[in-house]
Amino acid sequence: MRLKDTIQKKDFRILAVDDEQGIIDSLAIFLNQYDLVGVTDPMEAIELIKKEHFDMLILDFLMMPIHGDKVVEEIRKFNKDLYILLLTGHKDLAPPLETIKRLDIQGYCEKSDKFDQIILLVESGLKSVSQMRVIKEINDKLEQAYGELREAYRGTMESLRLAVDAKDSYTKNHSDRVSYYAVLLAQKIGLPEEEVEIIRDGGLFHDIGKIGIPDAILQKTSKLTDEEYDDIKNHPSIGAHILQPAKIFEKIIPMVKHHHERYDGKGYPVGLKGEEIPLCARIVCIADSFDAMTSDRSYRPRFTLFKALEEIEACKGAQFDPDLADAFVVAIKENKEKIEKDLGIEFIGRRED
Repeated sequence: MRLKDTIQKKDFRILAVDDEQGIIDSLAIFLNQYDLVGVTDPMEAIELIKKEHFDMLILDFLMMPIHGDKVVEEIRKFNKDLYILLLTGHKDLAPPLETIKRLDIQGYCEKSDKFDQIILLVESGLKSVSQMRVIKEINDKLEQAYGELREAYRGTMESLRLAVDAKDSYTKNHSDRVSYYAVLLAQKIGLPEEEVEIIRDGGLFHDIGKIGIPDAILQKTSKLTDEEYDDIKNHPSIGAHILQPAKIFEKIIPMVKHHHERYDGKGYPVGLKGEEIPLCARIVCIADSFDAMTSDRSYRPRFTLFKALEEIEACKGAQFDPDLADAFVVAIKENKEKIEKDLGIEFIGRRED
């Protein structure tokens, strides 16, 4: 029995472990077309697998100083992918089926004077290994292509984001700071790193919809009319619409669309209330408001740090999630110097201001 000619047998490494040297020698003869390594010490086998790559392990069950199932338990602690074929010369002493399944042992065979069944199982197993190699290569290529696509989309969105900042000198670097503050809060409340990274992106792109707002409105220094304010209030929906076609941004759309919702339900564009507002949007809402208060605007100078924090506390339960507001105030106070250094800014005012 032989594998198809398209499979290069010497590309496969097999480790055979049996405390009888005669079995190792026989396997080496019958499987001489493969790159086979044989050892009689199960503890040595474990160390070899830690240090070197093998595609298959042919393992005797009854060995000293430990049986084959214990060998597999040790191996599975650091290697989940190795294809394992378990051999036994004593059917009555074989491990139960539950153990074989639990340890993810892919093949089981009784020893005999003839090696036909072992050879069949080895060749069948290596076909599976070969198929897994192909699947892994395909997945790696897909992951690379996805990464390249993601970077292309991010590059496009980054250009749009910078275009928004360029439209309004008062909001220059605003998105970078909002992202920073949002991450600070997300970390403070202990969100997993994966969610923190999503919030980082959401902060960066939260105002992307302002690309669709006329410059005359964004740059207006006098009070906005009701109609102009209504236009401004459209930017979350515009931003969500811009990002909607790209599935890669689906997780940040809630932040873009809902960062102007209020905890009391009086925000926009939907009027969500309390925990109806996605957590990530509640986080960006606080970060966005804090940066607005501590930045100069055309209609007012920036607040002192402590006045801004007092405002955050005063608006708990109305504009902001109370628990998030409390956590944010603590995080800012704890990290004031680091924030100033990281962002290249300097908060104004003393504690009593």
